[in-house]
Amino acid sequence: MTLAATDLAWSAGGALVVDGVSLALREGETLGLLGPNGSGKSSLLRLLAGLRRPDGGAVVLDGAELRTLRRGEVARRVAVVEQQAATEVDLTAEQVVRLGRIPHRGTWSGDADADARAVERALLETGTAALRDRRWRTLSGGEQQRVQIARALAQEPRELLLDEPTNHLDVRHQLDLLALVRRLPLTTVVALHDLNLAALFCDRLVVLRGGRLVAAGCPAEVLTPALIAAVYEVAAEVLPDAAGPGRPAIRFLPPTAAPAAPPQPAGSSHASR
Repeated sequence: MTLAATDLAWSAGGALVVDGVSLALREGETLGLLGPNGSGKSSLLRLLAGLRRPDGGAVVLDGAELRTLRRGEVARRVAVVEQQAATEVDLTAEQVVRLGRIPHRGTWSGDADADARAVERALLETGTAALRDRRWRTLSGGEQQRVQIARALAQEPRELLLDEPTNHLDVRHQLDLLALVRRLPLTTVVALHDLNLAALFCDRLVVLRGGRLVAAGCPAEVLTPALIAAVYEVAAEVLPDAAGPGRPAIRFLPPTAAPAAPPQPAGSSHASR
């Protein structure tokens, strides 16, 4: 176990957003975090990263409660990429990636050679080396997302938390990115909307609805027609092992057509008024 949560609760504006969630990550796994909009996925990721303090429960990193650790200690272990990434200064892509090295700097300086190696490795792993001299504001949404992931990898974390990392990416880059995440020797939590991507790339899935954890297990256990109907309120067919052993594929069914209006009885037209 690396990162774990016990009975986490967090409220905003008087509303309970994360409600009694407990989970424990397994070293080296890719854990998919699923749920509809407003289910609490982003808030849970921020709690796990220590960016928010829970109202109840605890987050534990290697047996120590996150709240007892210095921010620098956590930042050297846990990297997070949120949905909306922005910089106040118009940096180059490489300068953004270099921000990932801040937790490794000492009081006076860091290891310049180690920083350079980590940044170069992160650029290459994410396919962003060709963007290194581009200004941040000239990058597309998908390019900015990949650069932010490179920044997280330059941090050299052991735990990586990704909030909808495939947003703004085309199909090829979605597949490339999640394949990279699976290859990395990291423990990863990735929030996703695409159930088929979750089934294809994640070792385990947890599903949130209304801030509560409603299902957990391997993709074949979790992604059932009944759960999809209950959580997402849509009908779907689940094709077992379609994407590989234990990895189902989901085919969504169109909403049932509204019933046709009953025919009017003869003589009930305008002339009968």
